[in-house]
Amino acid sequence: MRGIICEDVNQFRVMEQEPPRLSPGMAIVRIRRIGICGTDYHAYRGNQPFFSYPRVLGHELAGVIEAIDDTAGSCADQKSLKPGDQVGIIPYLECGECIACRRGKTNCCVNMKVMGVHVDGGMRELVAIPISNLIAADGLTLDETAALEPLSIGAHAVRRAGIEEGETVMVIGGGPIGLGVMALAKHKGARVLAMDVQDERLAFCREWAKVDETVNALQEAGSRVEQLTDGDYPTVVFDCTGNPSSMTKAFGYVAHGGKLVYVGLAKADISFNDPDFHKRELTLMGSRNATKEDFLLVKQAIRAGALNISAYITHRAPFEGMIDQFEQWMKPESKVIKAMVEL
Repeated sequence: MRGIICEDVNQFRVMEQEPPRLSPGMAIVRIRRIGICGTDYHAYRGNQPFFSYPRVLGHELAGVIEAIDDTAGSCADQKSLKPGDQVGIIPYLECGECIACRRGKTNCCVNMKVMGVHVDGGMRELVAIPISNLIAADGLTLDETAALEPLSIGAHAVRRAGIEEGETVMVIGGGPIGLGVMALAKHKGARVLAMDVQDERLAFCREWAKVDETVNALQEAGSRVEQLTDGDYPTVVFDCTGNPSSMTKAFGYVAHGGKLVYVGLAKADISFNDPDFHKRELTLMGSRNATKEDFLLVKQAIRAGALNISAYITHRAPFEGMIDQFEQWMKPESKVIKAMVEL
């Protein structure tokens, strides 16, 4: 079978691999869509934490079951799946035994293996995956199914923050993850402010995520946020940039008694002023990956028409042409929101 491997920094290669074999508790899935994520760009450029080469990238996946272990488990979800079914894939392979897993926090498993980061991902024709990591995608298109994963990252952050209806929140970073946070916060009934450094991207936040207000981070952002909140500031701020400078500045935008949620990951140390942190009794939170609950929430939101995946996907390439397009997708002038690879 064909696959694409990232051999080293800035190096892709098409390869031939042995197809996976079916084993107990597993399914073989034929990959039909691969969403390209910031993690993939960072890995390609050598800026991704927890990463080693060579590695098959790809963790935003949609496919069709080729074969499945029909003796596995008694879970209703597992029993209902069969060859020919369209599925999404939860790419976080948890151990099921550590302190986090025992408490239901499988998204931050001590021994986490993320497809396309710690182990080979889905940028190939066939993958073997635990049946428990499959999401039935009945009623969704292949594009919508592949979008479940990045949008579930946003759903998890929103759920972790405990947003209440009518609450004013701000999302920093109008990339695909930030857009998901915005849209799902709106879905929860929040008033949402979007911050980015590009006016064009902020316009997309208004159009796609239906945010209430926008803030250009390069144009007196502090006073703009103060004005939009009548001096109160947002009670929840999500930073989805993965930029250390932005993540540091984000402390200054949070209301007294509010929450700052780091959704983006930076390969750096972040510092803050402790007296100011205590004065405002801030809560600093990390949000990592997602759980099955988040995937199902996004699936429901897509079915309800709350998330327009057709507009979310802005660029496409066939599997054979992905390598030629990848460098271009990373350039700001390409204006990529979400690129999708088709098999």
